[in-house]
Amino acid sequence: MSKLSGEQLRASIKSILQDAKDKPRKFTETVELQIGLKNYRPQKDKRFSGSLKLPHMNRPKMNVCVLGDAYHMDVAAKIGVPSMDAEALKKLNKNKKLIKKLARKYDAFLASESLIKQIPRILGPGLNKAGKFPAAIQQSDDINAKITETRSTVKFQLKKVLCLAVAVGNVEMTEDQLVQNIVLTVNFLVSLLKKNWQNVRSLYIKSTMGKPFRIY
Repeated sequence: MSKLSGEQLRASIKSILQDAKDKPRKFTETVELQIGLKNYRPQKDKRFSGSLKLPHMNRPKMNVCVLGDAYHMDVAAKIGVPSMDAEALKKLNKNKKLIKKLARKYDAFLASESLIKQIPRILGPGLNKAGKFPAAIQQSDDINAKITETRSTVKFQLKKVLCLAVAVGNVEMTEDQLVQNIVLTVNFLVSLLKKNWQNVRSLYIKSTMGKPFRIY
């Protein structure tokens, strides 16, 4: 059961969208959900992770790279999506700096099923540490549809701190679209927590350049 106040959430979203209209930026501001947890010991309690596909694309400009076999390299080239094959990955020579640079350059990765098992051996743990281990794609998959799915997905991964932040939308979305994305995201996060709502200290939403609004 969601403990969010619908009125408070809508009022906060209205303020964010109005502020974005009043002070237009040269880029599309992201709307972020910031989560503070309590009664959680990351060192002792089981760390949770999970991902959820949202009904409305939350990160339309997310930069996705395909790590592909010959088939997927060909498809990626035809649709203009950045891609790298196994040879290009091997040239990084497990160099931590180069792998960090690769992880910073792209927001997410898709990898051919035939290549995905080799990635830890070719690259080491770098992409995993950055929280960007690739999602698998098969030859029967539509890469464009997979990219849309990736851009519509929120991921939670608790590390050593009790604060989390995820992109739930942007200021070009409607109030209703943001409400749906935020409510689904919050309820999914709560379902991952050991004591559900008892583990939630606070929830805020804010746009990239705007002030935070407390919604719980």
